[in-house]
Amino acid sequence: MALYVLQRLGLAVVIVAIALALLFGMIHLVPGDPASIALGPRATPELIAEFRHRMGLDQPIVTQFVLFLLNVLRGDLGRDVFTNQPVLQLVLNDLPSSLALAGAGLGWAIMLGVPLGCFSAIRRNTWLDRVTGILSVSAIAIPSFVVALYALLIFSVWLRWFPALGISRSGTLGEQLHYLVLPAFTVGLGWVGFLARLVRASMLEVLGEGHIRTARAYGLPEPRIVYHYALKLAILPTVSLLGVGMGRLLSGAVFAEIVFTRPGIGKLVYDGVISRNYPVVMGTVLVTTVLFVLSTLLADMINAMLDPRARDRL
Repeated sequence: MALYVLQRLGLAVVIVAIALALLFGMIHLVPGDPASIALGPRATPELIAEFRHRMGLDQPIVTQFVLFLLNVLRGDLGRDVFTNQPVLQLVLNDLPSSLALAGAGLGWAIMLGVPLGCFSAIRRNTWLDRVTGILSVSAIAIPSFVVALYALLIFSVWLRWFPALGISRSGTLGEQLHYLVLPAFTVGLGWVGFLARLVRASMLEVLGEGHIRTARAYGLPEPRIVYHYALKLAILPTVSLLGVGMGRLLSGAVFAEIVFTRPGIGKLVYDGVISRNYPVVMGTVLVTTVLFVLSTLLADMINAMLDPRARDRL
């Protein structure tokens, strides 16, 4: 197990390094001069040159990349072009909101999607299974921004059940959850369908294995067979998907954060791209990449503990 953990950690470091190089290269391919955008159209050439020198934009690309790597290793992600605030501080200010949104969205998707998948597998080829399948595929197919707009229209404008915009920073826990319901519903709806279909397929495969037939031959109760023996094996692919899903939710929550005007790292990246704020974009995407890799690594560790055969697959 220790060797497996070391191998996965080494692979995670390599992935982050490659992501850093790709991120740095792509961000410099984006058209637009950050100095001209930051200083405005009336800035003099001398002022633009001084700004570019202060930000290190007048140096060769290779030199900029090396300096960027050294700063990252020191925990320095640069400074905001417009406010001169540390990028790391900006990310840390908005990260809890994004984590709460992604965690709530994935949490309610697990609580609904896993039981739906089990139910569909047990009631295979019945009309209830077909209805569940149609609803699952529909949830996967609907884009997140469409869900966000209709959720805002129905539950905030028409029914007035939930607040439309913003976030409660100083309210009670209940009030904060009240603001979180609609955005979490938006980002988690598609994952309900993903989890339901995956759990159903895994359960059907496990229920056809020999040890399940043996358990039935010994007369064990069906609920015990399903939830104690079959689900323990069928949940393994779902754990791997959840590791990827947490990272995808963090990066895909930008639609919910924009529509519901919530602070978060997704909206921070969007604003940085629009304003050509290179340090903010690179720092935020870097933190998101690290979180994505860590969530995948954690899922691999859980899989290895649940299924020792996974330790020999690397």
